[in-house]
Parts: sequence; structure tokens; C-alpha cells
Amino acid sequence: MNGPCRKRLRCHVLPALALGLLLALGCMPTAGAAQGERAILVREAKVYLGLDVSSQKIGDVGRGREVVILEKSRQWLHVLANTDQNRDVDGWMLDKGFVRSSTPDGDKILFGEAVDSEWEASRPRGRKGADRDAMRLYSRVFEYFPQSPLAGEALYRSADIRWQLDEEDVRTRPSYKERNPLLRAKIPEDNMREVERKFPGTKWADLAAYHLIANKLCGDWEGQSKCPEKESELYQKYAKEHPNSPQAAEALYWAAWRQSALVQIYKTEGNDGRANGAKAKATAMARQIITQYPQTDWAARAQRLVYMVEQDIPTFGNAVE
Repeated sequence: MNGPCRKRLRCHVLPALALGLLLALGCMPTAGAAQGERAILVREAKVYLGLDVSSQKIGDVGRGREVVILEKSRQWLHVLANTDQNRDVDGWMLDKGFVRSSTPDGDKILFGEAVDSEWEASRPRGRKGADRDAMRLYSRVFEYFPQSPLAGEALYRSADIRWQLDEEDVRTRPSYKERNPLLRAKIPEDNMREVERKFPGTKWADLAAYHLIANKLCGDWEGQSKCPEKESELYQKYAKEHPNSPQAAEALYWAAWRQSALVQIYKTEGNDGRANGAKAKATAMARQIITQYPQTDWAARAQRLVYMVEQDIPTFGNAVE
């Protein structure tokens, strides 16, 4: 055997080895026809000490968890599995619900299970942990089937769920409302950056890039013009660089809306000249949305924004006439 593992290990005498270490070293025990084969579960399952459902249960393995198959005995698989309790165990599982890279339509099966888990997560009384199940399953589609037509979307969806979970955590921190973006806690960007690297020029990369704007926004404008000025530029820049993005119309709208907000902010700063300039920019960008993206909801919102700006109706703050 080449590489760091030079001994032939017998599976039936293995202790509860760490799955992560085996994968990292590229060392797989040799036993049976399915030596070292990796697979993903699309159901919740138990790991047993022996080849019988009445034997001791030593772990639970959920959807999207990876196992290493060491050997097969009738309807049973000897596996190294990472459990829902974050332990790596060596035991036996019924050979049901395992998707291998060789499974026909395996990409579609994993993707379908991920979609179902995501739906569960959206329900008021949905399955606990279904969001993380979906995140893992989507990621496995890309990992196991990188050439699949679903790979790009799956990697993006996995990153999107992770982003939402991390954003929820960031929102609870005191720094979330800091005006200076550099002082705010950042949502980790690694997963979105990976989507951009792996699928450049696709709508999935466009969507990933849109998420990244969030880390550059102010927490609270504090009634000052600097933040909306910068943010309007960010959104306008995105719309220009990603004209075919599903988020292009939305980005342009938020750029226009911030210009409409600046109309009032500049007035409070005593700068009527800049207020008139912001009014013209807001109107121009809103009309661009109406022309370029007429079938979107953003076009309707842009039409409303034009009306509000032309009628000198405030779109920001608590001003009431």
C-alpha cells in the first residue's frame, strides 16, 4: 500500500477509529468487496454493535451524513460512521438508503432529499435540524457528482443555507448595528467564494456575489449620508457587473431607493443641491428597472418609487407632512 498507511487492517478488529482521520490520510481498511467505499445516507438510521436490530445501538446517523463501508454481510454493512452526536463509530447498519457515487441517478436522489429537507425546515413544525440536513445533502451532490447538471445549484443552495444560519447568529451580536462595516461581525464568506470559484460566469456565481454585499453594508446609518451613498454605489456596481443575474433588478432597486433616502438626508444636512441630484439619480435608476426588467415585481416597486420621489414624498425616516 502506498502513502502514509502501510499496514493491512482487518475490519473486525478495528476500534472506533476516527472517520475524519481515515479520510484525511487516505487510509481505508481492506475487507470484503466494498473496501473503503464512501456513501451518503438519505434517511435516519441506527448503528448497531452487531448484525441484529436487537443488538446494542451505538449511534444515530442522519440525512447527509457520510459513512465508509468496510464490508457487507447479507443485508448488513460494516461501517465507520460520523453520528449525529458528533462521534465516529465502528458498527453495523442495515443496507438501506445509501447513495454511492455509482448509484444510478444518485445526484437527483441526493438533490431531491435535500429539497425535501429544505421544505421540512420551512414548515412551522418541521423536522428539527432539517435545515442542516439540507445543507449537507446539497453539498454532497457537488462532492459526489461534480459533473452533474445539478452540481452548481446544489453547491449554491448549500452555501445559501449556511449563509442564512450564520447571518442569524451575526444578527444577535451587539456589533450588528455598528455604522462602520469594518466594526461589524462578518458573515463567513468561504462557501460563497467557493461557488464563485467553481462555477464562474453562472447565475450561481452571480447569486453568491450578491450575498457578499451584505458584509459591506452599515448596520445603522445614524441619519448620515455617507452610508447610503456608499451602499447605493455597491448595488449599482453589482447590477452593472451582473446584468443577467436573478438579483440584478433587486440590486438596482436598492441602489435607487438609497438615492431616494438621500433626498431627505441631504435636506437635513442643509444641502438642497445634492438633494436634487439624488432625486434625479433615484428617478433615473428606477426608470431603468422599469425598462430592463418590466416583468418583475421590482419594476412595480420602481414605478411606485418614481411616483414617491416626483411627489416629494419621503421614502426614509419619519417625516410626515
